[in-house]
Amino acid sequence: MRDSTTSKEKILKKIRTALIHKSSQEIGDVDKESEIFTSSEEPLEIQFAQNFSALNGKFIFCENENEFIENFDFIAKDNKWENLFCLEPAIKDLLKKGKIKFSDKESAILNTDIGLTLCECLIARTGSVMISSKQAAGRRLPAYANFHIVVAYTSQLVYNIKDALKFIKDKYSNQLPSMISTISGPSRTSDIEKTLVQGAHGPKEVFVFLIDDMPVDNE
Repeated sequence: MRDSTTSKEKILKKIRTALIHKSSQEIGDVDKESEIFTSSEEPLEIQFAQNFSALNGKFIFCENENEFIENFDFIAKDNKWENLFCLEPAIKDLLKKGKIKFSDKESAILNTDIGLTLCECLIARTGSVMISSKQAAGRRLPAYANFHIVVAYTSQLVYNIKDALKFIKDKYSNQLPSMISTISGPSRTSDIEKTLVQGAHGPKEVFVFLIDDMPVDNE
């Protein structure tokens, strides 16, 4: 017991000495702005597609909203998707235009197989999708559905998470969402016997339909 007390006293004495005799070395200004990662010359949509696909995400590029309707309808029929659920007004308008059946009744959300949502932005460097509680789908749908379908636009692409947070702050000003999160591919875990399982506590698959909404440069 005495040895333990002595050791403790020695440590406390060193701490007190360090506080009294402060180092004369000055710490320079910390550079918080420079990038720590090597940037790529590839367009953001290419970077996102590559990094998102590397995380087992499914990426589909659409030149416009009409092409999104055609692509989604084809993939939905090919995969025999049923029980589509959507709360986002903008996506519901597109589904109605394509005569694609879906539900937006709250009572159906627990039994949905396919959940369609928008997102806040796409992070190219990490291949992640940023979502928030401010979206019509809220916190629930991205976790409930077996297949999470994200509809995004090229104007929502940013390079890194710092840019994504700035994007959110500029959009919501002083009324930030109570939940901001990122999705990086399907839900997966290896907690049980170190075996990787997808869809353990969320979607089995995540699709991103990226619609080009940037103005065409004729020069």
